[in-house]
Amino acid sequence: MTLPPHRFPRLAAAVAGGVLLALVGAPPVLADSVREHQWHLRALHVAEAHKISQGEGVTVAVIDTGVRADHRDLTGNVLPGVDFLDAKTKGWVDTNGHGTAMAGLIAGHGHGAGDADGALGIAPKAKILPIRGQKDNKLSSVEIADAITEAVRHHVGVISMSFATSADETTKRALQQAIDADIVLVAASGNRPDDIFLQYPAKYPGVVAVGATGRDGKLAPVTTTGPEMVLVAPGVQIVSTANTGGYRRGTGTSDSTAIVAGAAALIRAKYPNLSAAEVVHRLTATAIDKGAPGRDREYGYGALDLVAALSADVPAGAGQPSAGSSGSAAPLPDPTTKTNTAAAPATRKAGPVNWTAIGVVVAVLIIMTGLIVGLPTWLILRSRRHRKP
Repeated sequence: MTLPPHRFPRLAAAVAGGVLLALVGAPPVLADSVREHQWHLRALHVAEAHKISQGEGVTVAVIDTGVRADHRDLTGNVLPGVDFLDAKTKGWVDTNGHGTAMAGLIAGHGHGAGDADGALGIAPKAKILPIRGQKDNKLSSVEIADAITEAVRHHVGVISMSFATSADETTKRALQQAIDADIVLVAASGNRPDDIFLQYPAKYPGVVAVGATGRDGKLAPVTTTGPEMVLVAPGVQIVSTANTGGYRRGTGTSDSTAIVAGAAALIRAKYPNLSAAEVVHRLTATAIDKGAPGRDREYGYGALDLVAALSADVPAGAGQPSAGSSGSAAPLPDPTTKTNTAAAPATRKAGPVNWTAIGVVVAVLIIMTGLIVGLPTWLILRSRRHRKP
């Protein structure tokens, strides 16, 4: 069945001047060729990653416009959630379509024989907790905070946030509550031209700020940038589930965010003993470096490498157990800070002595001392020579 293209309206927080969504219309997607059009699956080697983990036992909260739970590619994967607009719906109503698209990117399982048809998510065996607080493209900071609090109350492993807001203490406190509850926080960096700078909540410390890349692996022009950037992932012409029961294409950092949230779910399933900070460390330590060497404001630590994040031997940080080991660990340094502490030495060693510089300093000190001592004497002698007899 051929579906008409869909143009989703912008989705913005009521307190934010910028928008995060830039979902665009595109040629129709045939229902029986959806998987073929999901180019990001091949780019991320998802088939290989699924041999390692499929997100079993992990719940991802999707704070968005709700999720169409009866979509055939999502049935069974959408838990009864929270709806601030209509409690009876349990978050299973989506009149906008954005939330259903994000859920499909995270936990779509396809349909048909062997689930070979339809949309496939990054973590097809993970569960989605829909938290609906958005309607008519408006979401207040109080609603954002309440949504995060609900996600904490439901003991989710990951929170996916494809929306923008302004800096707000209420939201910040709620995010800190989630960090204290050991939840991986993933948020979109924002979309140009509506956004100029990297947006909140992605900008908050402890949140994984995600940018979008195209098929060529380069940063998509739609992506806002900033020193808080952590990761980039596919986000151009991404095919996923639609609230019509069919499929849609979307472009924007929202799609990239959902993909990274799915990646976090895979890691949490594979390494259940890792803390949220260690999960993020695994994502950043295995990222493919892009742009300027090291972390930069466009690509962050680099592009998501799904297979490496699941299988690489990632050295633990100071005082931390290796991936997959048991026991508690102190939190890793905030992954959104500029300094790559994993690569920094514990102490700074002194460099070689610069004798030339020392000599210059000593010479200047001698000259200044001579001036200080000799100038008064010279003034006295000069005064005596000009004194009349």
